[in-house]
Amino acid sequence: MSHQFKAEVFQNQYLPQGAREVDAIMTITVEKGDSAIATGHNGRLFGIICDTSGSMGGDKIHAAKDAMTKIVKLLPEDAHFFIVTGAGKANVVFPVSPATTEKKQEAIAAIKSTLANGGTLMSTWLTQALTQFKKMPSAVRQALLLTDGQNDDSDEKSLKKVLLECEGVFQCDCRGVGTDWRVAQLQEIAGKLLGTTDIIPNAAMIESDFRAILEKAMSKNVSDVALRLWTPQGAKVLFCKQVSPDIVDLTHRHKPVKPQMVDYPTGAWGSNESRDYHFCIEVNPGNIGDEMLAGRASLVYTLNGTETKVAEARILATWTDDEAKSTKIDRRVAHYTGQAELAQSIQEGLEARARNDIELATAKLGKAVKLAHESGNEATAKLLKTVVEIEDAPTGTVRLKREVAKEDAMALETRSTKTTRIPKSPN
Repeated sequence: MSHQFKAEVFQNQYLPQGAREVDAIMTITVEKGDSAIATGHNGRLFGIICDTSGSMGGDKIHAAKDAMTKIVKLLPEDAHFFIVTGAGKANVVFPVSPATTEKKQEAIAAIKSTLANGGTLMSTWLTQALTQFKKMPSAVRQALLLTDGQNDDSDEKSLKKVLLECEGVFQCDCRGVGTDWRVAQLQEIAGKLLGTTDIIPNAAMIESDFRAILEKAMSKNVSDVALRLWTPQGAKVLFCKQVSPDIVDLTHRHKPVKPQMVDYPTGAWGSNESRDYHFCIEVNPGNIGDEMLAGRASLVYTLNGTETKVAEARILATWTDDEAKSTKIDRRVAHYTGQAELAQSIQEGLEARARNDIELATAKLGKAVKLAHESGNEATAKLLKTVVEIEDAPTGTVRLKREVAKEDAMALETRSTKTTRIPKSPN
């Protein structure tokens, strides 16, 4: 399978005397149309986890049931699926089953009888989902979690425990409908389970969002993929982040393989997919003229206990007294450093706004406007306009809007980590 994945490293390998930090962007792509990649899994298992607490009553539960029904109908027959509903406790509405016509009809009948009632203990939902996912350990496993409310504070300890158990078993995209849920709570779940978080402003939009998540899940062909990084003796990985299409900090998720080698989980991959990763490695400084292999990054996947390496790239360091070489910043490194700074500025700005610290909020969101403009991140720039009046986009001169729809602020918060790819060089 080595020809299906491609890896490239972009960096300025030249460092001034005494410098220790090596930055590199690794771009990994999977070419479309290679039939062999489809053999990289033993089936697909899609799990639906739907909030059925009392707050989901009325239009929300009706829309959610309609959306689940349509998603079940859209499942390809070679997939498997299950449905878990959750309130103060979880209920396996439909256990793991093949997506045959007969099983789909049974599942739809079960969905129709679903009622909204009770509190919200998300740990119980994930516990039941984990039990279902463990029935197909070699499949590509993807979950969709929908809620409209906040998890009970009493469940915090249990939720953290079950997330540790779920990590590496399945991925989970989280969606909040309406504006009464907490962004941070869903981001914690999605972050641990290598998924995405987003807002569905109103119940009528649930179906289209569900369709998009299912389509993406069904495109995945290889599961249990990890980014493996070897570094020389004495080196330290300062961070490892996915920086495109979203910013995901993988630094503290590393799993030791052997001395000087660690794995970072990346989740499942599909054909025609591309992601960028940013490594920052601290090495022992060399003398002028010294060259060093600062890191070797590869992509590996495990299927039926067999590990296969599918791509590899080298990260280099060369010490020089040529200032023109050592001061040059690689375009990609600079771009994604700016995207990370953009996301941080938005988060800090929104937090300051929530505390009514107008001065700090204005400064941080103004900086975000400037960074979004400079990097060409039009989607984020558009979201920023819902929260601030932009007086001068290039300079980041802004004024906070007095009235901001809660859904707009939440959309900006949830989507602040979405990045834009580096623009093509004019050369």
